[in-house]
Amino acid sequence: HGHAELNSSGAQIPEPSAFSASGHRRDGDCARTRGGAPMAEAARKQRSPAAPRPVRCIVKLGGAAITNKGKLESIDEESLRSACAQLRQAMSESDGTAPEKVRGMDWSRRPGDPADPVVDAEGFAGMAGLGLDSNFVVVHGAGSFGHFQASRSGVHKGGLHSTLVKAGFVATRISVTSLNQEIVRALAREGIPSVGMSPFACGWSTQRRDLASANASQIIESLHAGFVPVLHGDAVLDESLDCTILSGDVIIRHLAQLLTPKYVVFLTDVHGVYDRPPTDPNAVLLKEIEVDDNGGWSIVKPALQGNRKEVEISVAAHDTTGGMETKILEAAAIARLGVDVYITKVDTEHSLRALKGDVNTSSDDWLGTVIRAAK
Repeated sequence: HGHAELNSSGAQIPEPSAFSASGHRRDGDCARTRGGAPMAEAARKQRSPAAPRPVRCIVKLGGAAITNKGKLESIDEESLRSACAQLRQAMSESDGTAPEKVRGMDWSRRPGDPADPVVDAEGFAGMAGLGLDSNFVVVHGAGSFGHFQASRSGVHKGGLHSTLVKAGFVATRISVTSLNQEIVRALAREGIPSVGMSPFACGWSTQRRDLASANASQIIESLHAGFVPVLHGDAVLDESLDCTILSGDVIIRHLAQLLTPKYVVFLTDVHGVYDRPPTDPNAVLLKEIEVDDNGGWSIVKPALQGNRKEVEISVAAHDTTGGMETKILEAAAIARLGVDVYITKVDTEHSLRALKGDVNTSSDDWLGTVIRAAK
């Protein structure tokens, strides 16, 4: 395991990027592709959908929270089920006294299922609505899906002229899209009208790993139609490197800029950001981090003793997207937009409160890290 150190007062946060509401670069250069002018013309003709109601929350399901990271392509079923159930609770428009029966939307059959799927068509037909505020966006990490394939083949470094990289690109996308389908299925079982969306298939691409083209029109239209878009970290084409990995954390930062949600939630396998790896018995949970206008960040709570101003972060050797260091930098970039970010542990009372937006930093009964803009 390697680690990265971030200076708590000096870490610089990426500048907000220059994208318009449709997800195109404002300089008209969104369609900078190998195809040139015809692609640019097609992009200009594309209609830009009207923005829906303000998005309430963008949720990041961390790869370590919903998969068993040490075991290839293994889902943590209990954590995923809990995250989906809590999302439904957070979306519920009732006061919680008489929760409606969950009506499953997964009408497909999986290998090993003993019978054909039960479809409550009459029940759905008789419903006036789902009783859910579905104005959420879900983005998930890859965890034990995709990272292995990407790191073995070097997809994140680019170079599609290499047969190994090309094969790895294919293998990585098979892996991450299969996880995406399972997460959409788990949400659907909770009666959440979710739709999977792959950045590669939506035409997202990078320039030296920085987001260059990110057409969000399909995401916005889906929200407008009452669906919950579910995106994921993905292998994408890169204009300089041929290809690379676009992390879920970068996707979230861009969507937060575009959709200005009320708050953003990162669900992880630990209670939040610590001043050193949480496996260290002396690790301290950082409850509140503030980000200033210049992108510098400082720890507000707790007041750390002496010179302990540095935050040490472990990054797993096979993690091709930067691990917790990337998370903090992207979360801080979101906070600069004026959007509070809550980082907490999946499958806890704290994660439910975060998803509901019910977090009070002056109280000590919530375990997690809040990253927000300095007042």
